[in-house]
Amino acid sequence: MQKLNFPEYPFRFKNSENKTAIFDEIRKKFIVLTPEEWVRQHTVRFLITAMQYPKSYINVEKAITIHGLTKRYDAVVFRPDGTIFLLVECKAPSVAISQDTFDQIARYNMVAKAEYMMVTNGLNHYFCQMDYEQEKYVFLRDLPEFKKQ
Repeated sequence: MQKLNFPEYPFRFKNSENKTAIFDEIRKKFIVLTPEEWVRQHTVRFLITAMQYPKSYINVEKAITIHGLTKRYDAVVFRPDGTIFLLVECKAPSVAISQDTFDQIARYNMVAKAEYMMVTNGLNHYFCQMDYEQEKYVFLRDLPEFKKQ
């Protein structure tokens, strides 16, 4: 798999039916290794190790309903009260981050109501804080520290 703009992390792999799978620490199972999954696994490790976000507050690939359609977010970090601290959208490294990507995460966030958002293709990372009063997002240099509020 392609080298990403993240620290190197130790991952567990297995091969089954001519497909490589990577162990997902959050879902506690092996997942078929696609380019997007490679980015998602690096992102989750980054949130746990570099950002020190509690692993128990991270959720991966769950369905949400937006305007009657079922979609799946890549990852979220919850607060202890159940509200969403961070919403993450991952793309494969070959997918350029575009306005469409930000529109997608903004649609997801209409339901999620996260305070922060992260968009990454593993090579480029974008961090935003929501300004609900002005109905816009503000780009940040880094993700904030996680506080158990």
